Amino acid sequence: MSETDEIDADAVLSPADLTALATWMDAHGLGSGPLLSVEPVTGGTQNVMVRFERAGRDYILRRGPRHLRPRSNDVIRREFKILNALATSDVPHADLIAACGDESVLGGAVFYLMEPIAGFNAGVELPALHERDVAVRQDMCHSLIDALARLGAVDHTAVGLGDLGRPDGFLERQVPRWLSELDSYAAFPAYPGPAIGPVTEVARWLDEHRPTSFSPGVMHGDYHASNVMFSYSTPDVVAVVDWEMCTIGDPLLDLGWLLATWQLPGSPHEFAGRLTRAGGLLTSRELVARYAEQSNRDVSAIDWYTVLACFKLGIVLEGSYARALAGNAPMSIGERLHHTTLRLFERAQTLMSGE
Repeated sequence: MSETDEIDADAVLSPADLTALATWMDAHGLGSGPLLSVEPVTGGTQNVMVRFERAGRDYILRRGPRHLRPRSNDVIRREFKILNALATSDVPHADLIAACGDESVLGGAVFYLMEPIAGFNAGVELPALHERDVAVRQDMCHSLIDALARLGAVDHTAVGLGDLGRPDGFLERQVPRWLSELDSYAAFPAYPGPAIGPVTEVARWLDEHRPTSFSPGVMHGDYHASNVMFSYSTPDVVAVVDWEMCTIGDPLLDLGWLLATWQLPGSPHEFAGRLTRAGGLLTSRELVARYAEQSNRDVSAIDWYTVLACFKLGIVLEGSYARALAGNAPMSIGERLHHTTLRLFERAQTLMSGE
């Protein structure tokens, strides 16, 4: 998760940018004439998305944040590589129209164009059809799991993603990698240290109970109910979104991530706010059972993956709190995410105890 930048379409795409984009689209046979109805698309991401129309066709442009960070372009290149690879799969996603890896076109930012998605984020919106009918919400849960199972079934080598990550030693790297990340927050002078629960105990348990093998596959990396778009007219997931953390690893960690964030007590605004508050959803065990029906992966160690997800996500969110204390992020967001980290480590302890 990440805080949302305040985006102004005119500031993100200047008149010069629009001219350059139109010229680039001309060269790639993507319509002709002016770019019309240019407006920002807001959401839970620091990357920029802008919607516009040209020659009767709608487009979504996605690029790095207004103030590019060292790896911003790498992230966007990664995303358009993934969307291109998924084109032949049955994973619901936004269709890639075209990508530009030339940093000189938009003032240093690479970008891509994709088809708009006719759908909604259930974390912030719940149409009447979905809000009033518990059966529809339960089918939304089924579709959420089915989309994840389809992603885990993709042959990453066959679709050209064999070089996306380093699956060898993936599980062994997780605990030291995220302990190191937590240690790095000491660089923020105002950060008092991680008062977030039994970090050492959870790390030790994860090392002692780690699965000995897994079948590598495509991982979304941040799979929860607010990172998909649902159809307005059915319970179906129409697109999985926000691919910036995608890698090749153990897809069961995506399932664990969903379970770690699922109806998390005391954190009503994170991950799936409106959907969670509507209630009547499947339980975690029902979600796992659905996944087992849709996938050939062994889910017997799913509690381990959920504890790892709590551990990893809790440390990621604690970074926002550390940055907020240093004045680099809104304090209200930092405190809220710190609270969520506490809830995640509580969930990890519950799972470790077998309750």
